Amino acid sequence: MVQTIDRLFRFIYGEKAAREYVPKLNALIERAEGEIHAPGHRGTGKLPLNQSDAILITYGDTLRQPGKKHLATLRDFAHEKLRDVFSGIHILPFFPYSSDDGFSIIDYYEVDPALGSWKEVSEIGSVFKIMSDLVLNHCSSRNDWFLRFLRDEEEYRDYFLDIDPSEDLSMIVRPRTHPLLTEFKTPGGPKHVWTTFSADQVDLNFGSPEVLLEMVRVLLYHVRQGVQIIRLDAIAYLWKELGHPSIHHEKTHAVVKLFRAILEKTAPWVVILTETNVPHNENISYFGNMDDEAHMIYQFSLPPLVLDAFLRQDSRHLQDWAAGLPDAQGKTTFFNFLASHDGIGLLPAKGILSREDIDGLVQATLERGGFINYKATPDGEIPYEMNITYLDAVAEKKLPVSIRARKFLASQSIMIMLRGVPGIYIHSLLGSENYTEGVRKTGQNRSINREKLSFREVYSELNSPGTLRNRVFQGFQSMLKARKSTTAFDPSGQMKVLDTGTSVFGVLRISPEKDESVIAMVNVSPDIATVSLPLDELPKPVKTSYTELISGETVLAVLQRNSLEFQLAGFGIYWLQ
Repeated sequence: MVQTIDRLFRFIYGEKAAREYVPKLNALIERAEGEIHAPGHRGTGKLPLNQSDAILITYGDTLRQPGKKHLATLRDFAHEKLRDVFSGIHILPFFPYSSDDGFSIIDYYEVDPALGSWKEVSEIGSVFKIMSDLVLNHCSSRNDWFLRFLRDEEEYRDYFLDIDPSEDLSMIVRPRTHPLLTEFKTPGGPKHVWTTFSADQVDLNFGSPEVLLEMVRVLLYHVRQGVQIIRLDAIAYLWKELGHPSIHHEKTHAVVKLFRAILEKTAPWVVILTETNVPHNENISYFGNMDDEAHMIYQFSLPPLVLDAFLRQDSRHLQDWAAGLPDAQGKTTFFNFLASHDGIGLLPAKGILSREDIDGLVQATLERGGFINYKATPDGEIPYEMNITYLDAVAEKKLPVSIRARKFLASQSIMIMLRGVPGIYIHSLLGSENYTEGVRKTGQNRSINREKLSFREVYSELNSPGTLRNRVFQGFQSMLKARKSTTAFDPSGQMKVLDTGTSVFGVLRISPEKDESVIAMVNVSPDIATVSLPLDELPKPVKTSYTELISGETVLAVLQRNSLEFQLAGFGIYWLQ
């Protein structure tokens, strides 16, 4: 049950602050209720997502045309190529910024003029659900709030954290290797500011109610502009407290619950998605009580586990993990992804894969042209993420184009068939390879998967049968159309991991009304696999003839005494209805 705004605020800030600030917060909410208009429907209390939902993840300027605003290029591409298969587009931070490809925001209320304006965002939103980033842990050191803090203006004195460098900070959990504090010179002397991610990304002090009110204004402004999915970036590090690891603080969870409660009053169709690149059990804590915190969380363990399955041609680790996923009872769901603007995180595989398995992933990444980022821990630096396109990671370059595309699409089918909403990175959709030149230019490993592409060249390749881009793009289209065709893939439905042996990963998907079901399987090896499914795991009546949803072809099975037997080609996919 969503908690009351008043109660949550009092828990976070105490009685005295609540008396002063809750009326201000309520005034913001009342104003928003009168200004925010529903996109043709009101919330029903259920998860506002179904099997038709799939999200494209992209920078606003990944596709470029001479003389045209980048968001206008994205709009045209999306309207022509994506409207039949994607329901939403995650435009990575499209605001004025100073570093980190958009995640050091200078102004939360404006669109970067190099990309376009709110007009283009709105035009994309006329067809697709817009997902945007609320980068609330930190802002740019060039943000006006921080410049006023450095000038010691009274209203902004508590917006950021000036920490005595003699304090013991060893307990603070670090996602990066650079120093936690960054020195800034001011007219009143140096200030040592808390900077979790980089010297240009200054952490906001949510211990100040003024900062919370500012971010609520930003949140509601974005919803007014038509945003329907709010991604809470780096949310795990939000609340800082000396003597505490300052990750997953109980008050961080309370802030997420507060945002959820505010949106329940003002825009109940808006989905909150938390981004917490941490071990699995910590990640799912952001579901709260399944109806009071995040609607959706990133499935961060999925990318390394799928890659492990294909590298070892063994899906057992993936099976064991998927079998233990919580049943969200139709109230929450996972955001299933394999690639993003960042690398393939290794921390979410901790406790699932052995150290030897993780070392194998690292070694394979280096052998296939990728790079490794590290993080600081009390025991020294450890691998944090693998920087490589997912295509190059899972489907080695030496393979023929047809086999390479087939293997890559087999890996991608897993995120599409699992319970949840698939999020597909544009460079995966387009079959992009490692952009090593970008790493040389920027000095940043993550640039390997952030190449800016010529719209004209991409368009030509997509329309040329037999090219890698064409094969991959067409494969994604076929899978996403098949997913839309049955309520068995509704994220509110049920999922059961099937006993498929070693080289095949399979799940049974059942619709919320239990009137449709799909047996979804993928072969993680290049060899033909024979799969014997126990009859007691299958929906009744058991058949020997099924429609394969992606190809539309008929698949025959052999009925044995206690099992149903299928043969699945190397890197083959069956979605059997």
